[in-house]
Amino acid sequence: MDMDSKDWDILRLLQKDGRATAADIAERVHLSASSVSRRIARLEDEKVITGYTAQVDQQKVGYELTVMVEISLDSQSDEAFTAFEAAVAKVSAVHSCFLMSGEMDYLLRVVARNIEDFERIHRRVLASLPHVDRMHSAFTLRQVVAHAEFRRGSN
Repeated sequence: MDMDSKDWDILRLLQKDGRATAADIAERVHLSASSVSRRIARLEDEKVITGYTAQVDQQKVGYELTVMVEISLDSQSDEAFTAFEAAVAKVSAVHSCFLMSGEMDYLLRVVARNIEDFERIHRRVLASLPHVDRMHSAFTLRQVVAHAEFRRGSN
């Protein structure tokens, strides 16, 4: 999809405040509200904008622990990948799952209330996912950078 600088400006503003109105955005990007509404609708139709969410402070809602879990499967078959991905998508504690290149097959970002909760998730949930051969966990100490928005270009 071809995007001009106004589209990028609209995206940047929506990523900072998904509740901003077309009129609010229009004032900041120097377009009419109807033009902004049409552009937003096009970005949604083209699946550039895939949804709107609220950012939640996980610690304030009782999830103190973030763990990065590396998973290696016992098979590199299409069936193994499909089965694992379908199952892991149903695990509410898994907030992100990435198919990786290199030694491990997947990298998961898992949130837990505390160490005991993570042990339960590790033993009863992650270890029982289909085709899991090995797991390696690393506990995060703190988040240093968290960009909620996708930004055009690089440094």
